[in-house]
Amino acid sequence: MEIDGIISAILIGIVIGVLGRLVVPGRQRIGVLWTIVVGIVAALIGSVLAAGLGVADTDGVDWIEWLIQIGLAAVGVAALDRARSRR
Repeated sequence: MEIDGIISAILIGIVIGVLGRLVVPGRQRIGVLWTIVVGIVAALIGSVLAAGLGVADTDGVDWIEWLIQIGLAAVGVAALDRARSRR
């Protein structure tokens, strides 16, 4: 992954974090900043997973990569919310 891929993953991660938060039902007790951080991490990990599966570079929009990233963000938001609610 080159620097332009990392920068785009960070920018897309902001959107992915918000979408991941929308996927999780109920109210989350984490802030917007944490949602963005989870989205960025999910975007980076999702890009690596998609590349490993061979679905990162397709013709047109990489829908499978987006679904992987959104799924990871939803899991991350739910896990962080659960961890913070136990305090």
